[in-house]
Amino acid sequence: MQADFQVKLQKQEERLTMLDAKMTTPRGRPALATTAEIHAPHQTAFDAYLRTGDDDGLRGLVLEGKAMSTAVAGDGGYLVDPVTSETVRSVLDSTASIRAIASVVTVEATSFDVLIDRGETGAGWADETADASETGTPTIDRISIKLHELSALPKASQRLLDDSAFDIETWLAGRIADKFSRAEAAAFVSGDGDDKPRGFLDHAAVDNAVWTWGNLGYVPSGVDGAIGDGDAIIDLVYALGAEYRAKASFVMNSKTAGALRKLKDADGRHLWSDGLAAAEPARLMGYPVLIAEDMPDIVANAFAIAFGDFSAGYTIAERPDLRVLRDPFSAKPHVLFYATKRVGGDVSDFAAIKLLRCATA
Repeated sequence: MQADFQVKLQKQEERLTMLDAKMTTPRGRPALATTAEIHAPHQTAFDAYLRTGDDDGLRGLVLEGKAMSTAVAGDGGYLVDPVTSETVRSVLDSTASIRAIASVVTVEATSFDVLIDRGETGAGWADETADASETGTPTIDRISIKLHELSALPKASQRLLDDSAFDIETWLAGRIADKFSRAEAAAFVSGDGDDKPRGFLDHAAVDNAVWTWGNLGYVPSGVDGAIGDGDAIIDLVYALGAEYRAKASFVMNSKTAGALRKLKDADGRHLWSDGLAAAEPARLMGYPVLIAEDMPDIVANAFAIAFGDFSAGYTIAERPDLRVLRDPFSAKPHVLFYATKRVGGDVSDFAAIKLLRCATA
């Protein structure tokens, strides 16, 4: 009996020894993969389409709803993949355009309507026993902002596209962003609204003393073709209603900014002050300054400076998608990339923006 017990105990120890050896000895099994996949499926398919025109990958690609904003159209256009689209958006937002201070909305329709309540509701005092009389009723205006098509047509040679070292997505995003940013910036300032956004300077401007809705009020500088001693800047600031001044900004080009930097008050202090932190905008009389190169220069009768709350005064409406159509036939041996985006803009509150006119009246 004791001998049998010793044999069983020895076998149990052998099993434990073998199990311990398996747990501590590294296995020689190779890893399933040494590196992750470099390109996501949608990026690979989009890259193949741009380089060779092969759309088989795009046709068979199943995308999650969150990866694209809309479905692929049946007219041959394809939505830019999310990585490229985000690159374009970041460049647009960082350009010197009133997009940085305006109200930007995303829509899925062909236009965007802004409802403005510009009437006052009447009010009156009454005691406990007197009858309440009817008061005034506010009025609501509708401002419709139509979306227009913004396009770019960069091209590259097929030999360049065949070069695997060429980053086609970064190149395409940079070319489109450069074209779109410059076109948008100009339209938001002075666009005539004909197949493009309507700029705030395209609206009629009247002396702020006789300002009415539908026009922009201006303050004269007092000097024909010049800014003067800076008193007109103070008049411009206080021509804007107090409800708008808290979020107001100056808008001007670099030449105008250079002239204003030299202005001083009666004690010799500059009205202009630079930002104290990195990326902090310069300030004029305590209000931030946006440098938009599409603003007019200081010449006779020009509206060289705008001041207002552009988040209330100007609205930009845009669709979220960016389309790219590859055309290898129209410009052989080059390949054209036709990119389109729909965007619109217009004044949404005529009381929120004031102008400085370089004139005596």
